[in-house]
Amino acid sequence: MKSEYAQAGVDPSKIDPFKRIMKEMGKRTLKFPLVKNVVVDSSEHGAVWEYIGNLPHVWSGTQEGLGNKNWIAEWMYQNAGNGKTYYEGIGFDAAMMAVNDKIASGADPVVYMDEVAAGDSDWFADEKRATALAESYYRACEMAGMALPAGESPSLRYLIKAELPVKSAPSLSGCAIGIIAPKSREITGYDLRAGDHILGATSSGIHANGISLVIKRALSLPDKFLTKLPNGNRLGEEALIPTRCYVGLVNALLKNGVNVHAFLPGTGDGVAKLTFDKRPFVYCIHSWVDVPLLFQFMREIGVSLMDCLTTFNWGIGYYVFVPPYEVELALAIGQKAGYDFRDIGIVREGERRVVFGPENGIELFPKAG
Repeated sequence: MKSEYAQAGVDPSKIDPFKRIMKEMGKRTLKFPLVKNVVVDSSEHGAVWEYIGNLPHVWSGTQEGLGNKNWIAEWMYQNAGNGKTYYEGIGFDAAMMAVNDKIASGADPVVYMDEVAAGDSDWFADEKRATALAESYYRACEMAGMALPAGESPSLRYLIKAELPVKSAPSLSGCAIGIIAPKSREITGYDLRAGDHILGATSSGIHANGISLVIKRALSLPDKFLTKLPNGNRLGEEALIPTRCYVGLVNALLKNGVNVHAFLPGTGDGVAKLTFDKRPFVYCIHSWVDVPLLFQFMREIGVSLMDCLTTFNWGIGYYVFVPPYEVELALAIGQKAGYDFRDIGIVREGERRVVFGPENGIELFPKAG
């Protein structure tokens, strides 16, 4: 017989297998930060970490949530009928939301702590999905060089309820802790100035921003997320391509002494996010990359170009701002590190906005506030 607590929505017997899978995965990640001279250990009540190098250093943390991307994974799990959970990249996405923001300060990620909060205990009981999610987190830790020593998995019946037709979908978030060693490696963005070149590293697709718009449009289609795209993928599969990790790019540039004036992840607000600095700069984009198929499809089904440019990354997942004399070196280092990395624009003085040259100089302005 269920306890009254279980009847109220919190059933430890259903949540505990998920916790076990995540803890076992987390133990396998503890060694990853050692190459950065950071020792990480876990306990029943959290985690501890220590820098054992000899450089002056500071710590930096960033908290971020995934948003609605795993709602699509749940929809596909319910409807695709092929046995896949579609959570194979979701943990990676959740971690990269915090990691790619964290590294913009020059910090090297060493610890990630997650929260997977569901609206019912039953969600945690699916061990196949739990294993796929855990392994996705493991790949994120392996690629970023960080440990996942602790986390949280609450059942929040009175707070979280998925939008139908998805029966249940958790909210995923987490905190990335990075080390800046030496302290001189810190990038504040204050050095950004007119004349800087804008370099862009391509995205893998939508990453995890603009998902709500994709969901809205997909649900209006006859086949919804099972809609076939020209490359053979279903719409849901294309939307679930994992976010790209840019730790390798940032570390390569900084370790090789490139004078970086600012880093900027291409996340919320799309290309318009280039106006991140409050000073009166014009971000003049003279060339671009191939636009990912998902975004092309959004245009075909009626999403305006302005909505696309102010919602989606449009093909660039990370921006790097450098003075003119560093462009050639930075591009060579980024490409050697495995990124499609290009010189796409220049910063000039003027009213704060983006002038997107590849689309006849369309202007994108910062949001008010």
